Amino acid sequence: MSSDSSITPPIARVKTTGLHVGEARPGVPKTDPVIVADGVRRTFGGLTAVDIDHLEIPSNAITALIGPNGAGKTTLFNLLTGFDKPDQGSWTFAGTSISGVPAFKVSRLGQVRTFQLTKALGLLTVLDNMKLGAKHQRGERLFASLIPPVWRRQEAEIEERAFELLTRFKLDAKASDYAASLSGGQRKLLEMARALMSEPSLVMLDEPMAGVNPALTQSLLEHILDLKDQGMTVLFVEHDMHVVRHIADWVIVMAEGRIVAEGDPAEVMRNPAVVDAYLGAHQDLDLGVVTGRYAAADADPTTSADASTAADAEAIAAQGEAEEDAK
Repeated sequence: MSSDSSITPPIARVKTTGLHVGEARPGVPKTDPVIVADGVRRTFGGLTAVDIDHLEIPSNAITALIGPNGAGKTTLFNLLTGFDKPDQGSWTFAGTSISGVPAFKVSRLGQVRTFQLTKALGLLTVLDNMKLGAKHQRGERLFASLIPPVWRRQEAEIEERAFELLTRFKLDAKASDYAASLSGGQRKLLEMARALMSEPSLVMLDEPMAGVNPALTQSLLEHILDLKDQGMTVLFVEHDMHVVRHIADWVIVMAEGRIVAEGDPAEVMRNPAVVDAYLGAHQDLDLGVVTGRYAAADADPTTSADASTAADAEAIAAQGEAEEDAK
């Protein structure tokens, strides 16, 4: 039996617990929230992409935001980071209201994000991409840029920090290469490293594992865990449940724009709505009715209202766990 000796099992990290107050449920209060959102709603024509009554993201922890495609996860990211504006609602970051604040100002406050489709500037070198991420650069001012002694020392410090991060992410050998020459996984690493140039307190990662080959997946996982060890809060979108189980301290589940479940990974994976979304089971049932969130009269017309009412949510969850274990 052969094995790849270059891939070693990830080192287990201690999960953060005690993040919430009371019973785990959608919108549960957190002991130390970094983001608090109320009444956030975003529609596109007749489609409601995000409709959240209350949401809190815990500090100093790794939170996974999961849900089926079209659940509103990326739209929520865009709203919280200033890349989109809601129809209504408000939210705070570290106690400061950032509702309607543009993205560049949100970033300056210490909340940065990466994108599902990386935004590396392909015709700039890897090092230049990194240097763009630093805040408060004196050389960016028009008149100061004309006087090199004003910004040269800071420029050298920024470059040194950029090289340190590139070394940590094993991209230092690519520093002088154009970003367009990097693989998809390397671009993910570059975008994460560039985000750290702004010295954030909250890092938001939109599907960091999407399109990454297995050789780099473990490296990305370890880097995400390192962010928490370095005192940062992480919120990430992910579809791979094995990744979520491995690194997340807390999980928030979205479906049709709403928060339908919250809890620690083990608890959330037993939730019937999550089992339905990720195992594809019981499509003849309306899980909203099964879990008591909707009345039978409001059931999806493509499902059986009577069967949904009679279904046992705990039995569905147990069956889903058994099916998953058998895979």
